[in-house]
Amino acid sequence: MQNRTIFSVSGLIATAVFLLLAVAIISSFPRLRIDLTQDRLFTLADGTRNIVRNLDKPIELLFFYSDEGTADVPQLRAYGNRVQELLREMVIASNGNLSLQVIDPLPFSVEEDLATEYGVQAVPLSQGGREVYFGLVVLDATSDDAGEEAGEEAAGEKIFQSMPLIRPDQEEFLEYEFSRLITQVLSPEPPVVGILSSLDIDGGFNPATGQPTQPWAIMESIRYLYEARRIDPATNLIEDDIDVLMVVHPQNLSEQTLYAIDQHVMRGGKVMVFVDPNADTQSQQEMMGIASFASLASDIAPLLQAWGVDYDPERVVADQELALFVTVGQAQRPITHLGMIGVQRAGFSNDIVTARLEIMNMSSLGALSPSEGASTNFEPLIQSSATAMLMKGEFFKALSDPTILLDEFVASGERYTIAARVTGPASSAFPDGAPVVTDADSSAGTATFDLSVDNLSADDASEPLGIEPSLPAHIAQSNGSISVIVVADTDFLADRMWAQVGTMFGQRMVQAFANNGDFVINSLDNLGGSADLISIRNRGRYARPFTRVLQLQRAADERLREEETELLNALAATEQQLAALNQQEGNDNSILSPQQEAEIDRFIQQQLETRRQLREVQHNLNQEIDNLGSVLKLINTALIPVLLIVTALTLAYLRRRRRESSPG
Repeated sequence: MQNRTIFSVSGLIATAVFLLLAVAIISSFPRLRIDLTQDRLFTLADGTRNIVRNLDKPIELLFFYSDEGTADVPQLRAYGNRVQELLREMVIASNGNLSLQVIDPLPFSVEEDLATEYGVQAVPLSQGGREVYFGLVVLDATSDDAGEEAGEEAAGEKIFQSMPLIRPDQEEFLEYEFSRLITQVLSPEPPVVGILSSLDIDGGFNPATGQPTQPWAIMESIRYLYEARRIDPATNLIEDDIDVLMVVHPQNLSEQTLYAIDQHVMRGGKVMVFVDPNADTQSQQEMMGIASFASLASDIAPLLQAWGVDYDPERVVADQELALFVTVGQAQRPITHLGMIGVQRAGFSNDIVTARLEIMNMSSLGALSPSEGASTNFEPLIQSSATAMLMKGEFFKALSDPTILLDEFVASGERYTIAARVTGPASSAFPDGAPVVTDADSSAGTATFDLSVDNLSADDASEPLGIEPSLPAHIAQSNGSISVIVVADTDFLADRMWAQVGTMFGQRMVQAFANNGDFVINSLDNLGGSADLISIRNRGRYARPFTRVLQLQRAADERLREEETELLNALAATEQQLAALNQQEGNDNSILSPQQEAEIDRFIQQQLETRRQLREVQHNLNQEIDNLGSVLKLINTALIPVLLIVTALTLAYLRRRRRESSPG
């Protein structure tokens, strides 16, 4: 009978051996992960894995985290733990290419000096409160050695990128931000942005005043962050070292230039295109005497069609819900302009480039949509409201009275896409290869860019027409997934739509009142990275609503509000009584009567008692939450395993009973 007992010695030994084997397996395979969270919060994106796995040099992650300083802030400590878990997941996926060091910069310590050296500054938890460090530094681990070998003067040069403050509201984007820092350390040189524009976005010349015009504020930001290079609108080749090509208001581009853009995309080059059905900025240039094209619209139809994007350059989005108020003349009240809109938070997608934007101002913008049967992926980035419609572009040409638009407006109930990201495989817009230059092509000049044969030298004019032999071989199919961002507006780039530009001490100062510039910089920053970096999307939210805790907090808040109301009422009543006593006594306010002193003493006692009650309510709230947490820990760590054990033992017992009761 003894050998039939469930709790036999051999059974206990087998259980112990099983547990030891389980621990040994888990310890031997630290990369083994099973992510059961709803949004797969602890699963790295494939792009992140490719980046950290293919590092060609060792990279060190320095996480400056005030462990001691956040001891009394459980929310921040929980966030810090999640950040460390993400960093450790990246280290595990790197196959030894990444290393992580968690540093607690205590006051007046060497670690604090190190944080300051890397640009990580302490931030206060509250106004006048304790300061903590919460930042990340990505360091090229070989840069120190290289500096030391070069000599003492170069020994201090380090290649690193820093994130001085990892804010809690950035949690969804941390994987992308950390991966971006790593790629920037690998390639410390700024990306090259090619600018091809028919607008004077980078400054020009005003014939009316005889003075040069200033670059737009957006170009100052681009030149500060990147290496900006102007591209000739008549070019037939986009150089390979152009990381991102920025095409602004393309008008009447030749087939050779369109082919150059097409092949740049087919080779894997990144492009950001700004088209417009009615460029208000261009009409302002004409008013200043700057010659321009006859039409205010721009389009690159062959390329957009090849990329799977539909766009009508003769239709403008009018939006009644997002319409801005404009002043037409002096001493007139502002009126609604349906063609000028302010896109707010609901109009932005959760993509990396738009998720943190708040407002963008746009004018006479167009609409984009995916082409039927396209092989590419069309992801809206910016959209109008549902109270919008498409109007004919002719309504917006030389529009002097915006109220005319109200007479023609009928909401379609459809949200129109203003900006979109296009990815996936695509075919060339020139399936037969490079176009052949004809006499008509070579003599077709424009008012803005004088490219006529008459302006060529005799030697140039004598050269035979045709494609230069130095052009690379034609690519008919994209090299992997294309990366294109298309925006159906160019006016939002102009200073008047998003920034006030002034001068202080001889320096130009730009003060932004909208996120137009942020959108462009975010897009260029994203496109300027590798294909793996672009593929990384924001992660899900770690926070999950805890219904019972929220109920406890709401109940306590109600009690706290009642106590606060009583305190305020008591304070107001006491002040009224003091004022009445002062009027009755008519004495000097510096001399207090016994009645006033008694009232003040009573108020002080009442105030102390109320504060005690507030502390008691808060203590009870914390106690209830702590007790609930203890119960949940008990359930997770003890009750569930006990239930599993009881279930297993019950099944074993039932099987034994069946064997005993079975005949033979």
